[in-house]
Amino acid sequence: MPEMPEVETIRRTLTDKIEGRKITRVDIKLSRLIKWPTAPEFQAVLTDRTVEKLVRRGKYLLFYLDNSLVLVIHLRMTGRLYYATQGREYDKFTHILFFLDNGDALLYADTRTLGTLYLMPQAELWRIAGLASMGPEPLSEEFTLEYFAGMLEKRQAKIKPVLLNQKLVGGLGNIYVDEALAIAGIDPDRIASSINETEAKYLYQAINQVIADGISHGGTTFRDYRDGAGQSGSHQHHLHVYGRANQPCHRCGAIIARKEVGGRGTHYCPNCQK
Repeated sequence: MPEMPEVETIRRTLTDKIEGRKITRVDIKLSRLIKWPTAPEFQAVLTDRTVEKLVRRGKYLLFYLDNSLVLVIHLRMTGRLYYATQGREYDKFTHILFFLDNGDALLYADTRTLGTLYLMPQAELWRIAGLASMGPEPLSEEFTLEYFAGMLEKRQAKIKPVLLNQKLVGGLGNIYVDEALAIAGIDPDRIASSINETEAKYLYQAINQVIADGISHGGTTFRDYRDGAGQSGSHQHHLHVYGRANQPCHRCGAIIARKEVGGRGTHYCPNCQK
């Protein structure tokens, strides 16, 4: 958390507030979150720069600046990025503050401090390994059924770890993989290459569906996630299996189970996903 729908929701709730604004000052309270360049350089170079465009790639947010540099923020487990009007108080977990030319601020908070920030030329984004190697993401033109089915045919690993591999499918995380497998009726322990053409089509459609639904509901909030306005998402109220262990399946009434697959806690219906 947050996953692709949550990061996309953050982008949508920040775009109108951030694009066209100048960063007048950067306060850094925890410098180790900045991975490139050094914290003093990061602070100096960002000052008086204007955000021209805010985009998302997978779970990364990219702020394109007026000097051909890009501020990249990866929220990881508990990162929060939100807009604060002038004078608004912030909590002890707020570690980086970007003050804007209208007196407001963009704040980065992180309870477990696992997030990462980078500032580099557009031509050097390849330095961020996870961003450079990311595969096509759901709902994109590149994420075709042909690509997806062909990718599954070549994989001898279990389907859940395959879907979580960011080099193969960008942006998918634990929540939405469990949900897609449940909708498609596929056991998370299945070997990817054993999935036939029809099943691959159902799973492809399910992946796109759960991502679109997650975005439409403003993301999934269990604990930390908030959008760019500081609001919780509501997709947690629409989940089929994730977080519902020992509760009845919405489809068949069987009890939702939980097991470890590829080292990740996994929720599934033992009847629908045989």
